This record gives sequence, structure tokens and C-alpha cells, in this order.
Amino acid sequence: MRRSQPHLGLRPPTEWRDNMPQTPPFTGQLNSSSYNKNLYQTKEEGYPGLYYHDNNLVSGSLEALIHHLVPTVDYYPDRTYIFTFLLSSRLFIHPYELMSKVCHLCMEQQRLSDPQADKTRVRKIAPKILQLLTEWTETFPYDFRDERMMRSLKERTHRLASGDEVYRKAFGQMSQGLIRRLTVLSQYEEALVKINATAAERLTALKAKPQAAIQRDMLSICNDPFTVAQQLTHIELERLSYIGPEEFVQAFIQKDPLDNDKRCFSDHKKASNLEAYVEWFNRLSYLVATEICMSVKKKHRARVIEFFIDVARECFNIGNFNSLMAIISGMNMSPVSRLKKTWSKVKTAKFDILEHQMDPSSNFYNYRTALRGATQRSITANSSREKIVIPFFSLLIKDIYFLNEGCANRLQNGHINFEKFWELAKQVSEFMTWKKVECPFEKDRKILQYLLTAPVFTEDALYLASYESEGPENHMEKDRWKSLRSTLLSRV
Repeated sequence: MRRSQPHLGLRPPTEWRDNMPQTPPFTGQLNSSSYNKNLYQTKEEGYPGLYYHDNNLVSGSLEALIHHLVPTVDYYPDRTYIFTFLLSSRLFIHPYELMSKVCHLCMEQQRLSDPQADKTRVRKIAPKILQLLTEWTETFPYDFRDERMMRSLKERTHRLASGDEVYRKAFGQMSQGLIRRLTVLSQYEEALVKINATAAERLTALKAKPQAAIQRDMLSICNDPFTVAQQLTHIELERLSYIGPEEFVQAFIQKDPLDNDKRCFSDHKKASNLEAYVEWFNRLSYLVATEICMSVKKKHRARVIEFFIDVARECFNIGNFNSLMAIISGMNMSPVSRLKKTWSKVKTAKFDILEHQMDPSSNFYNYRTALRGATQRSITANSSREKIVIPFFSLLIKDIYFLNEGCANRLQNGHINFEKFWELAKQVSEFMTWKKVECPFEKDRKILQYLLTAPVFTEDALYLASYESEGPENHMEKDRWKSLRSTLLSRV
């Protein structure tokens, strides 16, 4: 049952604000003393409707929280607040509506909507509005795939930049940067479509001529576990880099009960990189299982298993926990685990150690300990190689899901439970740090192409291949084998 007024024991924002996504202030206009002036602003000093506990913002009305986001000549919101509110606000208000409200308040508070507005006032507030919009466009660029957002951005910046060449140039650079990021995203999405199409074509070819395709496997492409682990890390970091922070919130989005708009919030969804990343995990698991099951000879199957154990160990050493878990998952699939004669030929000591590290008992205690170690290594790293932290992604999503489910978005008085969203932002901001790491390893196009497009068996095909390799052991397996052979042969 949800608690109406949860206490999460948080100490935001001082512990983690330095790791938050940040952009530099507009040169020469914002100084650090005014930038974070409101960090410990009390309820009495702030806009009515914000509530603090131990100098930490814990709740507020939506209107008050929006006001808290709006800069003035003497005030600029703390970066942790900007990130946290922009991340969570989409649960209560459409981003384009928030943009409209924020810009309207900026204009009204400084009386900038007046055609005769004092240029001095414009000059004082413009850099702060620019900084806020820069934070928004750089950290949540996918919001601007909505034409309403782009239109609003252009309208507001045109008013502020008119008549001042410095601001016109600055706003122009911000807009160009946003367009570049959205263009790169579109190109990435197109590349994914092509990769998936190639994989589908190769699977069709495998079904048509299975024996011809079997001649080509991972070991024939590369038999060095370290190199394969590096290429897996390339894929992981690339796919991580395109996941927007808001996708974690939108994955669990529900209609706000205080929203009078009867429409679903489904049009919030502007990117599906999170789902694409989960699909990659599933593909890698099935690829590992396919590589093992498709081999006719027991000796070769054992060699393939030992090879992927070594790949998984190298992934662990790199800090690539997602590929590690995908490989372990592939080996633990029933069509693979039932190959007892094959496993008897495998030296399993290293595999047992890896399974122990990723043991789900005690809420993945061993893995979480290893993740903390990798995170600490990343913080003190002297090289890009040591900065790599690729979390077991499904567990990260699960953690965020339970945080979302375990605490109400609103308190009994209707206020937004901002204490919950501090914790959500803390988890997502850590991910944001991990996804920005540049992969230090050299790319091998041939290996990458194979990992991304090699045909993978379906679960039924895996079982059939497994039974063909090591016959059914009981009546249930025999019945399934007969059923699968009958079904698959009828499709030929």
C-alpha cells in the first residue's frame, strides 16, 4: 500500500548536486553566488506553497514549484532543482504547457511583455532565461521533438534576443545545439531500423539454409574474449548514451488524478531508446544461447560455453554488468542448461564465481556491492577505461519502478511529494554520469556487425536444437521434441 506521506531519509541536494547534469552559466553574466542563492531558501522567503524540512524542499503545489523554477534578476534556481523538477514535472503537466507557463511568468514578472520594456531589464534577465533554456535543451532535448515546444522556444527567445546581437547569437547557438542533438538522435534511430532489418534478413536466410549458416559462428569471427567484451562495451555505451533521463519517468507514467484533461499522457513519449536497450539485452542473451545450441559437436559446444564465460569475466572486469548478466542469462536458459553432457566437459569454476557475483538473493547484494566498487573507481579514475560503469539495466529500471510505486506522487493535501522526486533524480543523475563515458576501446566493425545482426534462434528453435544435440531425457521432453519437429517442419 502506498504511504501518503513517505519519509525517505533524504539529504538532497548537497550530497550529489556536483554530479548533476550541468551546463556553464552564460559567460560574464551569472556568478556562482547568485546562481545557488536559493539552495537553503526557507518557506517564508520563497513563493507561498513550498514546504521545507531541515532546509530541504519536501513538497509544494504545482504552481509554487513552477514559480520556483522561474529566474528573476536576483534569483536563479539551483541546478539540482532544475533537473529534478524538469524530470518529474511531466507526471503532472505536459512539457509544452510547462514551457509556456515558465516563459509567461518570466515575461510577466519582469514586465517584458510590454513593448516599451526597459532594455536594461531585458539585459539583466535574458542571460538567466538563456541559462534555464540551455539546461532544458541540453538535458531533456527529446522534449523538443514536440513541435509545440520548438515553436514556443523560438517565440520566447526571439522576443528576448531582438535588438541585442550578443543575445541573438547566444540563443542561436543554443538552438543550433538542440537541432544537432535531435538530428543525431534521428540518425541513430534510422541506424537501429537498418540493423534490425539486417538481423531479420539473416534469420530468414538461416531458416532457408540452416546448414550453410551454421558454418559461421562467433568463434570464427573472433576467438579473443577480451576483444569481444570490448566490442560489447561499445554497443552498451552507445545505446546508453541515447537514453533520455525522462524515459525512466515516462516508462511508468500514469494520469495525474488532479489533471482535468481526459486524454492520456501518451503523447509525452518522444523516444523509445530505453525499450531498444532492453531489446539489446534480450538479443545478447539469445545470441549466446544460439551460439551454444547450434553447434552439432559436443566438444565445440563446450568450447563456446567456456569462451562466453571468459567474455563475461572480462565484462565484469571492465564494469560492463549489463553484458555480463545477459551472457549469464543466455547460459541459464533451459535449452542450454539441460545440455548436461556438454556442461560435464566445461570447467565451471569461473562461471560459478560470476553467478555468485550476480546472485539475485538479498536483493542482488553481491552485484550492488560490485556496482558500488565500480562507481567509486569511476569517481577517482585517471583513465576512460576506469570510468566505465554499465549497470544491470533491468534491475535499475526495477529499482526506479519500486521507488515510483512505493511512494505517492502527491500528499494528502494535494501537494506534489517532492521528497520522492529528489530520490528519483538522484538515481537518474547517477545514470546520466555513467552514460556520458566515452568508450576507450578501438572499434572492430566486423565483430560489431556480427553481434548486432547475427541470426538468433527463437525459444522453440533453441529447444529443438538442444534436443537434436542431446536427446530428450523424459516423456515430457520427448513429447515437446515431437511437437516442435512437427511444427517447424510444417513451416518449411
